[in-house]
Amino acid sequence: MKRTRGRGVRIDSLEDLDRRLDRGARRLSGWRLHGLDLTGHGQALLGCRLSGATFLGCTFAPGDAGRVEAAGALVLPAIGDVPVDVYRAGLYDADELYDAAEYAASTDARAYAWSQEDAGADSTLARALHDHAVDRALLEWTDGRSLVGVMGGHALVRGEATYADAARLGAGLGGRHVVATGGGPGAMEAANLGARLAHRSPDDLVRALEILARVPSYHPSVDAWVATAREVRDAFGEPTDSLSIPTWHYGHEPANLFATAIAKYFRNSTREAILLEICDAGIVFLPGAAGTVQEVFQDACENYYADETSVAPMVLVGVRHWTQTVPAWPLLSRLAHGRAMDGHVHLVDTVDEAIALVQR
Repeated sequence: MKRTRGRGVRIDSLEDLDRRLDRGARRLSGWRLHGLDLTGHGQALLGCRLSGATFLGCTFAPGDAGRVEAAGALVLPAIGDVPVDVYRAGLYDADELYDAAEYAASTDARAYAWSQEDAGADSTLARALHDHAVDRALLEWTDGRSLVGVMGGHALVRGEATYADAARLGAGLGGRHVVATGGGPGAMEAANLGARLAHRSPDDLVRALEILARVPSYHPSVDAWVATAREVRDAFGEPTDSLSIPTWHYGHEPANLFATAIAKYFRNSTREAILLEICDAGIVFLPGAAGTVQEVFQDACENYYADETSVAPMVLVGVRHWTQTVPAWPLLSRLAHGRAMDGHVHLVDTVDEAIALVQR
């Protein structure tokens, strides 16, 4: 079922707040005030109806926070020593995560290191608040868009034919849908790359693949892996939108740089459920191992109990892989028999067949 969009007003500057108050705003229900120094605004705020307003990491004059709460607002404190904004308004992009010359100093790397520390009460709260903020931003970003998921193994290496196939899949799907992936390297990077170049020529995709092949993997150097991705991004402007939903739970695998929007979570369980939920146009499963198999049957479970109007197509690519190497197909097809999902579950051998099924 398609998720519904959250509503509200976000205030990130005192200038915006003062402008709205000067224009006569007196009912603040649904407002989210973020990181503001409100020590001089107590009287103005308390003259408003505050029930339903949320104050995120704001500073108040002594006693004003309690008065604001008593008036019906929610006041959430600032949390120190956190490498990310736990009350962020939007999704990430690659430049925000990769904001340093060396990956080890980047926001992405620092957030992963912080996530591996022992989680005290403040850290646990910070991660929950951050993931809630990302969830809200994702609802906003996906509203009105048709999304198709691409899932598959992280072990695909740049320069291999299977990596190129995954990129062609992303390009083929990205012409009509927004491609969403798990955001990591391998098949996910390839699909986001293809989607990014969906409205460019096939020759441009070939050229991009040739650039990336110079650094096949993020091992042994994430910095070299990132540098070639930046080279591709710089060479081909005006990207087609695509989405990635990675997690710092697997932070040892860096997020790819080709999605135009990145919803990065701390909690992997939250991220996995949301990734499956938002793909209303279906999901294509490329060959993978345990993680991809988990995603196949997590999606199958949702479709198994869905009615005909809510079933999203499932397309498994690679007959030999899904019937012999990892024989998920016999069980999946048996589960589908006699259910609403029957007829929406497919096994094909090529990405071109997968594109044709999703686009029909």
